[in-house]
Amino acid sequence: MKEVLGDPRSVTAPSALHDPAAKGRTILIADDDRAIRTVLTQALGRAGYEVRTTGAAATLWTWVSEGLGDLVITDVVMPDENGLDLIPRIKKIRPELRIIVMSAQNTLLTAVKATERGAFEYLPKPFDLTELVNVVRRALSTPARAVAAPGLEADDQEGLPLIGRSAAMQEIYRTLARLMNTDLTVMITGESGTGKELVARALHDYGKRRAGPFVAVNMAAIPRELIESELFGHEKGAFTGATARGVGRFEQADGGTLFLDEIGDMPPEAQTRLLRVLQENEYTTVGGRTAIRANVRIVAATHRDLTQQIRQGLFREDLFYRLNVVPIRLPPLRERSEDIPELVRHFLAEVAAEGLPAKGLDAAAMDRLKRHRWPGNVRELENLVRRLAALYSQESIGVDVIEAELASAPPVLNTSTGGEGLSGLVERHLREYFAAHSDTLPAAGLHDRVLREVERPLIALSLEATRGNQIKAAHLLGLNRNTLRKKIRELDIQVIRGVR
Repeated sequence: MKEVLGDPRSVTAPSALHDPAAKGRTILIADDDRAIRTVLTQALGRAGYEVRTTGAAATLWTWVSEGLGDLVITDVVMPDENGLDLIPRIKKIRPELRIIVMSAQNTLLTAVKATERGAFEYLPKPFDLTELVNVVRRALSTPARAVAAPGLEADDQEGLPLIGRSAAMQEIYRTLARLMNTDLTVMITGESGTGKELVARALHDYGKRRAGPFVAVNMAAIPRELIESELFGHEKGAFTGATARGVGRFEQADGGTLFLDEIGDMPPEAQTRLLRVLQENEYTTVGGRTAIRANVRIVAATHRDLTQQIRQGLFREDLFYRLNVVPIRLPPLRERSEDIPELVRHFLAEVAAEGLPAKGLDAAAMDRLKRHRWPGNVRELENLVRRLAALYSQESIGVDVIEAELASAPPVLNTSTGGEGLSGLVERHLREYFAAHSDTLPAAGLHDRVLREVERPLIALSLEATRGNQIKAAHLLGLNRNTLRKKIRELDIQVIRGVR
C-alpha cells in the first residue's frame, strides 16, 4: 500500500524504508500544515532519521544559521516567507546543505525556480512517502553541487507555457527543470496537438540560452530539395536561383536554440548533414568549403514512431541516438483528463483578454469534456474553447452545447493508428509493399506515382468531409497543417471557397 503525503492516516511505512545510514542524521522540515509535519516526522523517523519540524521559515533559518541539520525539506508557501526565497540565503552560508522543496503550487515555474536556486529536488504535493524517503537517502549520499546561475524571476503565473497539475505533467516539469541549464539534445515525442513546441520554447525561455534566439523549423513544411539550404544556408551560385548568399537556420539560431519539428520528415541527405553537426559541432553551407562552428542547442520533435522508420530505412539509426539523448514524451490529453478544467479556464481567460465576452462552463459540461477522447489533443480543446467563446452568447456553457459541438467534429484516427494518422498509415503500408516487391515492380518512380494517386483522393475526401476546413482535415489525416497546405498546392486540389 502506498503512502501519500497529506493523509495522516496512511502512516504504515514498510520496513524497507529504514536506512542504515540514517543514524545521527537530522532532517529539518518547514511546513505550515501540522498534519503534513506529523506524516513526515513519522515516515522519516521510522526510516531512522532524527526530525525537527516547524511551521515558520524564520525558525528554519535560525536552525540552519546555528549549523543544525543535514538536510532541509521546505514548503514554498509559508506565513512569514516564501520557501523559494529562503534557498539562496541558506546556500550562501551552507552551500553543502541539500534542500528538498515540496509544493502544492504544481507548475513548471515552481520546478524551475526550485532547481535554479539550488534545490536538490522538487516534489509536487501530494507524493508517495516511499519516494520522499528515497529522495532523502539519495540527497544525503550525493556530493553537494554548485548552485545554478540565477534565472528568470518571472512571477506571472498567467504567462506559463505549460498548463496542468497531473502526475504526468509534474514529471515533465521536473525533467525540464533539470535540463534548463544544460545543452543536452532533447527529443520530444507525442501526438499532434500535445504541445511539443511549447516544451521546446520552455527549455529555451527558462534556460541558460534564453538571451539567444529561438528558431523553429518544420521539416514537413519545407520542400525536400530545399531543406539543406534552409538549415545550413547556401553560397551564391550553389544552385540555380541562388543569386546571393543565403543564411541558414543554424546561423540564425547561433547562441540560442534550434527547434527541429517533425524531424521524422527529414530526407536522408539532410539527415547525413545533421549527423555531422551533432558529431563535430560544425557544418558547411551548401556550396561552401569552410567549416562553421555550430553554437546551438538542438531540440527535435516528432509525432512519428522513429524506431519503425528506422526499420523501414527511412531514418538513420545513428542520428536517432544522437538526437534522443534525453527523451521527453508528452502524454495525449486523454491520459491527463484531470488537467482539462485548468486548461479550459486558461483558454477562456485568453479569449476574454482578447476582447471576447467572459464565459464559464457548468459542472456537467466540464465533466463531458473530461470524458471526451480528444484525438486532436490540447490544440483541439483550445479550438473548441475559442469557438464556444465566439459563437455562444450565454455566460455559462451547458452540456447540451458541448454535446452538439463534439458531435459535429469529424472523426480523427490518431489513436487507432498509433499516432500516424490515416495518411501516414496509407503511406507506411505502401512503402512496406514496395519494399517487399522491389524486384518485381517495373518502372522507377512508380512508388511516388501510386502514392500521389492515393494521396490526392484521400486528401480531397477529407476536405469534403470537413467542408473545406483544413485544420480539421489535417487532424483527420494525421498531418501537420502546413504539410496539408503544401500537398494541396502540389496536387492542385480544389478547396471549397469561404471555408478555412
